[in-house]
Amino acid sequence: MNRTRPATYVTVLVLLVAMTLAAVVVEAGALQRATSKKQIAKRASNRLVVHEWGTFTSIAGKNGVSIEWRPLNGVSDLPSFVYDLSALSGAGLRSGQRCIKCNLEALVRMETPVIYFYADRKMSVSVSVFLSSGKITEWYPKARLINGSTPSDGIDWGRITVLPGGEQNFPVETKPSHYYPARETDAATLRVCNVKGEEREKFLFYRGIGTFDQPLVVKLDDGRVVAKNTSSESIPQFILFENRGGNIGYQIRNSFDREIVLDRPEAGQTLESLERDLGAMLVAQGLYEKEALAMIKTWRDSWFEEGLRAFYIVPRKVTDSILPLTIEPQPSEVSRVLVGRIEIITPEMEKEIESSLADSSRAVNDVAEEIMRTHGRFAEPVLKDALEKTSDPELRIRIQQIINYAGSNPQ
Repeated sequence: MNRTRPATYVTVLVLLVAMTLAAVVVEAGALQRATSKKQIAKRASNRLVVHEWGTFTSIAGKNGVSIEWRPLNGVSDLPSFVYDLSALSGAGLRSGQRCIKCNLEALVRMETPVIYFYADRKMSVSVSVFLSSGKITEWYPKARLINGSTPSDGIDWGRITVLPGGEQNFPVETKPSHYYPARETDAATLRVCNVKGEEREKFLFYRGIGTFDQPLVVKLDDGRVVAKNTSSESIPQFILFENRGGNIGYQIRNSFDREIVLDRPEAGQTLESLERDLGAMLVAQGLYEKEALAMIKTWRDSWFEEGLRAFYIVPRKVTDSILPLTIEPQPSEVSRVLVGRIEIITPEMEKEIESSLADSSRAVNDVAEEIMRTHGRFAEPVLKDALEKTSDPELRIRIQQIINYAGSNPQ
């Protein structure tokens, strides 16, 4: 009997050790699963979504090649709290100071890119963007301009705080502006602290001018519009639009790699249907519905004014090449929807200008002001195109005089 007792004790001891180890393993597994759940929850709470929209506007000259123009040939409607090159210390274009941008010529006007942020909780992020072959001209909130070694600029907002559901005490002025509709979204409030104190906005705003070519060449050839894709990326969406005396027509084409040829749009359509189609196009490219509506509302009076123009979605890789964007920590989702807008000089426009130039007895300033009233910021490039096409020496002198007057007396 005594000889079997040690064996029994050993058996019991082994069983107890095994049970203890099993309990430890179970507890460790439970702890690991709990930790994993916490990590997943933490990752979910760190979700950061970033959306951006903006416009690249250019004018197609002879053979569809972009021509230089003054993107701000007139008074800006931006609020005075927006920063610009005229006064890096803080005053905007309405400050009464010299408008540097008014004297700059470029191939492309980069209009109102805005960057929205969506997060599950308050977080701090750093944001900077670089404009290849261009210059940043306006921005808000306050940021630091970065001058590149080549003809290019960047802008760095440094650390900004994303405040989901934060107080929306944003600056506002009574004068109308294209600036404010961009706030009509569900994006988080952004807070930037700098030497001026605290600034809040619904988005990061910036504008600029570029010397780069758009990835699409558009020209009017014998009454038909030829659009040629010069990039290695497909053009996701394309719209050819025309407003003739308030009569609207447009055509939509989906993805194309090389070239499409279209007749000028027939009148009979409505702006309401165009806005619906355009809104659906923007949403399909990654914007939220309110963002798409805000973009359309921002540029409704400009996009759909009198004239013939093409709109297209800039391929994402092209956007990233022209506008490299850096955000830390890296967002879980980034949508960047840039719309290219190309103004097309029509025979009707040329005839109007030829008619204005025909009477040589009229004073140069009277003719220039008439053309500027009719064609706005596109008057000067249309005149430059007319200058290229005529060989009449007297007419060339007169056109150049009108161009000089238009450049020194913006409307």
